[in-house]
Amino acid sequence: MAKKEQVRSMFNNIAGNYDFLNHFLSAGIDRRWRKRVIKILRKKQPGRILDVATGTADLAIAESDLNPEKIVGVDIADQMLDIGREKLEKKRLTKLITLENGDSENLRFDDGSFDAVTVAFGVRNFENLDQGLNEMHRVLDQGGTVVVLEFSRPRNFPVKQLYSFYFRYILPLLGRIISRHDSAYTYLPESVGSFPDGEAFISRLQKAGFTNCTHRPLTFGIATVYTGEKG
Repeated sequence: MAKKEQVRSMFNNIAGNYDFLNHFLSAGIDRRWRKRVIKILRKKQPGRILDVATGTADLAIAESDLNPEKIVGVDIADQMLDIGREKLEKKRLTKLITLENGDSENLRFDDGSFDAVTVAFGVRNFENLDQGLNEMHRVLDQGGTVVVLEFSRPRNFPVKQLYSFYFRYILPLLGRIISRHDSAYTYLPESVGSFPDGEAFISRLQKAGFTNCTHRPLTFGIATVYTGEKG
């Protein structure tokens, strides 16, 4: 299968355990990382937000604290979206947040439809990274902001060595036991290892047309938050 179909199938299969595993395997640090995204967006006060690869809508829900006009989350995995919709019902956010099946590399929205576009732990799953970034740039309004939160590779001793051991051996084992999916949590370290993080990703953002691009490592470089603007 093409990468897109593999990703769709994999996330549909682990959807029921996805939220628990996210928080458990990261020791809850993922929540803190999302708060960093919200802190960046709060300075911009976007009215229209698009959350790409929204999954079960954790970031979209966090973005509701910004009091925007609307939030749209798109993802290719329907079962992830179904869980996200259940969460929206419980939190009474269905009028503010809309979730829909959508391909990050072929967004249905008109040019300039959003003031902010976000992605949390999703860009490394794009089949065509540059096409996905081009689409995010296209649907962003002039002066709008893109914020990308993604795993990265620590560079410094001893975090680099500890992280590598955990990611290669412990995380896949725990993920396989809990999710009962053989490859999902083997895919995670593989996808992080092949992702162009740091300055390499900044170059890809700039290639897509974004300006004033920045990146800041989080938690010893385990994750990185990237920002850019549509000038």
